[in-house]
Amino acid sequence: MHFPKDLFINIKKPIDNAIEYMVRNWGPIFDAISDGLRTMLFYIRSAVEIIPWWLLIALVFFAAYKTSKTSKKLSSAILYSALLFFIGLIGLWDMMNATLTIIIASVIISLLLGFPLGLLVAQSKRANVIVRPVLDTMQTMPSFVYLIPAVMLLGLGNVPAVVATTIYAMPPIVRMTSHGIQQVDAEVVEASKSFGATRFQMLTKVLIPQALPTIMTGVNQTIMMAISMVVTSSMIGATGLGSEVLKGINRLESGRGFAAGTAIVIIAIIIDRLTQSLGMRKEKA
Repeated sequence: MHFPKDLFINIKKPIDNAIEYMVRNWGPIFDAISDGLRTMLFYIRSAVEIIPWWLLIALVFFAAYKTSKTSKKLSSAILYSALLFFIGLIGLWDMMNATLTIIIASVIISLLLGFPLGLLVAQSKRANVIVRPVLDTMQTMPSFVYLIPAVMLLGLGNVPAVVATTIYAMPPIVRMTSHGIQQVDAEVVEASKSFGATRFQMLTKVLIPQALPTIMTGVNQTIMMAISMVVTSSMIGATGLGSEVLKGINRLESGRGFAAGTAIVIIAIIIDRLTQSLGMRKEKA
């Protein structure tokens, strides 16, 4: 039995009309957003490229050695440095920098928007009721869907890629910040109130420090989701390792796609391990 056509509701046209309306009437706003993001990407890319390759490898070695809590911290530091060096050996260092630029920009915006929103959701039931279904939609919506309005409103290239990646990567930091704040021991909160702490003091000196390990987990997941969006964003002209994977698919060049994919995996592993170790250090502190 087919669903009766008489009951069909067309939700596509209103959405298309809304996007077309924004394109026609809100053009200057999106031009300003595009110019701002383009400037942000320029400065981030300049900062990334000004770091010599050997210094970046040394920084990864130092960070891995200092943050690792295992007895094999030296071997871990050497492994991560060797993996980063391998990206340069296969000729993908510049593309890695382009990818890191998009990831860094997206994560910065996600944290700037998501962290305050997580604090609001944790302390307001009304905000929680409103924001929770939005976050559910953002996390379950196929990532390809974000690309369509981003391209229509901001054109092709890295700018719409940053917007789409930010939307895709922001939910974890909102959820984990809210969860961490709500899980703070009620007795600790009451004790701070009894000592006369203001709401701001309680937030900055009690709630956030106590919830920091959980918040760092949210930061880690936000970064991982931003990295996972790299290949998808290449479909709208984003540069970097994702575009190499896409070229490998289009030209049936398995080696090209595999090399770029391996570089993305290496970046994900290094960032994941470093941020996880940093979160564990905060928890023990």
